Amino acid sequence: MPRINEGRMTAAGTGEVTVFLIGMRINSFRHLRSWWPTFRAMPPMLSELARDKDSGMIGYRLLFGGPRLIYVVQYWSSHEKLLAYASDREGRHRPAWAAFNRRMREGRNRVGFWHETYVVPAGAHEAVYVSMPDFGLGAATGVIPVGRRGERAGDRLAARTEAGPASAA
Repeated sequence: MPRINEGRMTAAGTGEVTVFLIGMRINSFRHLRSWWPTFRAMPPMLSELARDKDSGMIGYRLLFGGPRLIYVVQYWSSHEKLLAYASDREGRHRPAWAAFNRRMREGRNRVGFWHETYVVPAGAHEAVYVSMPDFGLGAATGVIPVGRRGERAGDRLAARTEAGPASAA
């Protein structure tokens, strides 16, 4: 069982981060051949990235959103490194993507796919973890006590919107 960090913690990383969400939705459970290969393609890519410290992926979390939705939250040091991995002809992604596209054309909507990418500038993100093991961005960059950055979310966020400071968490 992972160690629980006592008290309120925040992610140690303060620089720019790219957050990449990628997932699949099983539209038809009984057509296993349509979605099982998609499900099985992600773990080898995550292993490849985790082994390569220069890949740019600094952490990830596999999540389940009910019985149909499976997704991965990935944290990257830059969007350039994410795009470089996506287009790398020597890595696992390109062949998996080509095979996935073939299955999608043949699968008649039996599996859905989605991804979202967010480039978050330094100072425009903050995190709080209370009585949690290392999680999310904190697992990727390490955690420190909240007080080192300020007790309120608005204190921890260096970037402000035109509407004013962020509200407290």
